[in-house]
Amino acid sequence: MSKKGKLEKFAEVSAFENCFEYDRSMKGQWSSSYFKNNHPIVLELACGKGEYTVGLAERFPDKNFIGIDVKGNRIWKGARYALDHGLNNVAFHRLMIGNIEEFFAKDEISEFWITFPDPQHAKERKRLTNDKFLQKYRNISKEGSLLNLKTDSSRFYAFTKETIANEGLIIHLDSEDIYQWNDAPEYLTSIQTFYEKMWLSEGKKIKYLQFAL
Repeated sequence: MSKKGKLEKFAEVSAFENCFEYDRSMKGQWSSSYFKNNHPIVLELACGKGEYTVGLAERFPDKNFIGIDVKGNRIWKGARYALDHGLNNVAFHRLMIGNIEEFFAKDEISEFWITFPDPQHAKERKRLTNDKFLQKYRNISKEGSLLNLKTDSSRFYAFTKETIANEGLIIHLDSEDIYQWNDAPEYLTSIQTFYEKMWLSEGKKIKYLQFAL
């Protein structure tokens, strides 16, 4: 994509009614001010183009979904799709995940998705499933909230399982290859991100974890 294309999409996203940018006024207000219902709120962290945000929203109309990413031009595709298809249970918020507690209130979030994050092999402190990030998610979530992880990285998958063990958390679902998992939920294989398609074309196995925070 050219620089001009990125800037155009960034400008459009800023004007989309389902997109927010570093908006602290929405903290604790998502259900009442935007979604206007009391359905559970699910965050997709580092959502990229928002494939899972909109894919899950279509399958679960009784839940609300917010895609989080720092780059506005990335979320343009998901935001545009949601507007074009009348998905009123979708929003996107441009912000830094490290500051997520500034934008969501305690007990506001019910579930999290992380799909194909940067494994940050050289920087453990930036891994989105390290203990510090998990605490940030706890600080904005309801009791019993879940985190779902999809990754192609064996290293990131193993790191996350180690963190889960160290934190004394409970794993609900675990697969080292979702495409060889007979009981895989439909949405795990039918919703595919840009990166997932790329990794599958290279023969990589897609791993999945669901655990309680």
